Amino acid sequence: MSEETNGALETGVKQESMIAKASGLKGKDYISYALGDTGCCLAFGLVTTLLQRYYTDVLLLHPLYIMLMFVVARVWDAINDPIMGRICDTVKTSKWGKYRPWFLYGSIPLAISAILMFVKWPGFGTEAGSVGVSAYAAVTYILFGMCYTVIQIPYGSLASVVTLDDKERSKLSVWRSVGAAIGSMPVMIIGMVAFKAATGTPGEPGYDAGVNYPILIIGVVVMAAVSLAMLLIAFAGNKERVKPMPVVVQKGATMKVFKKLFKSKSIVAVSLASMLLLAGQMFIQSFYSYLINYYFGKSGIWTMLPTVLTYLPMAFLMFFTPKLVKKFGKKEVSGIGMVVAAVANLAMFFLLFMGKGDAALYIFMVFCLLSGIGLNFFVLQVWAMAADSIDEIEVKTGSRDDGTAYAFFMFFRKLGQAISAIAVGATLLAMGYYESATGGFVFSDGQLRLMFILSTLIPAGMFGVMAVILLFVYPLSKKRVAKLQEEKEEHLRALAESGNDITVGEEQAPLKDEIELVEEQPKGEEEPAEQEEKPEEPQE
Repeated sequence: MSEETNGALETGVKQESMIAKASGLKGKDYISYALGDTGCCLAFGLVTTLLQRYYTDVLLLHPLYIMLMFVVARVWDAINDPIMGRICDTVKTSKWGKYRPWFLYGSIPLAISAILMFVKWPGFGTEAGSVGVSAYAAVTYILFGMCYTVIQIPYGSLASVVTLDDKERSKLSVWRSVGAAIGSMPVMIIGMVAFKAATGTPGEPGYDAGVNYPILIIGVVVMAAVSLAMLLIAFAGNKERVKPMPVVVQKGATMKVFKKLFKSKSIVAVSLASMLLLAGQMFIQSFYSYLINYYFGKSGIWTMLPTVLTYLPMAFLMFFTPKLVKKFGKKEVSGIGMVVAAVANLAMFFLLFMGKGDAALYIFMVFCLLSGIGLNFFVLQVWAMAADSIDEIEVKTGSRDDGTAYAFFMFFRKLGQAISAIAVGATLLAMGYYESATGGFVFSDGQLRLMFILSTLIPAGMFGVMAVILLFVYPLSKKRVAKLQEEKEEHLRALAESGNDITVGEEQAPLKDEIELVEEQPKGEEEPAEQEEKPEEPQE
């Protein structure tokens, strides 16, 4: 009896630690994972912060064309993202893992495509609406989006195989967001230095776009090079602790996966909220440069200060958010945060009645900070919430398609980019951005009032809808996530009993270690462990 009891207890301990087998992250693991988004955002920040202004003021592209180009690119993403997701899920796993190798494959093309978007070839900018310039902008922008997808889809999926522990994933989400913020900051500095108010009439002698192009292109090249370095470090430093399950590709399998995703209330809700998050963030980053320039009459550091103040709260929230999440839950903390962000942006609207003086500008910046505080609660947890949703689908359906599920999530985020492009383009069109240029970029009081109204109410509306989705639609409350962890443990135990233990796959070590292991027969270290376990089998 005692031996049987001890055996049962030992078995019980093993059963209770299924998730722990593929967990146990250390500080270097969090940093390595965060550097993936640092590298991505060093490149992506060029698009969110600099590209809109570069297109309108240097290449003289019409806002309507820019808006249509961005929308077409997002339509292509509707095809491109799921393809990349399915490739990730079905491709043969390499010695470096299933998702991590894509850092290596996509980093160089991403850096090159980022630079090409900002290359101003001879003759560019001398003729507004030039067919050649317009075509070049479209091709390079879509190329960048494809290269970005090659890294982003596997990178998001990587979180599912780095750890299975809910708390560690929450910390990973925080670190990823911090990495993204760090990657976005240097680009803002380039904007502060390179952009100033334009003077003169576009397309006529004496016109000054207000863009210091040599500083801009040097900054872009430096950001692309650092992005490449960060992605290669992330490739070397991350580990995949979860062994992929065998995949049998069948006819119609992709459509079945997407049907499961659309039926999941949690993944749809967090995807919609994330879509509006990105739309609001990109709208602020792109449009506030115009607002500060033309409404408040400021340039330089002032143009980027709203974006800095939006990200700044992350510096201290990253230390408190995991504790708040542990006490109240991801859904609850993120939802209340979005209420704060919506109210802060709505309050900005009433500054319209204070005029365009410095007092209004200072209060505007205070509201930007308050909005950033509320916004960053969700920013810090959005990736963990997506991972929870993907876990729920696996537990309910038994299907594990991390790449496809993450492609679904990322597609909605790219729709957010399209919404932002439409919002910025429509606002510029409503203001008559070019039609008012009889004396340069000079606007009537009515146009400037419209600029201010739209720049405050559009983000307020987006963030308000996000609050509703998170608080009343997204189903994974603190209590439900705790229950989900128990269900996931049972699911993993059932897989192990059927011979598919995905929690004890061989870890992918850093690149230098892998090279040594390959030279020394990599599976040699596993054999002693197998021999130790064999004598226990007769006892069971």
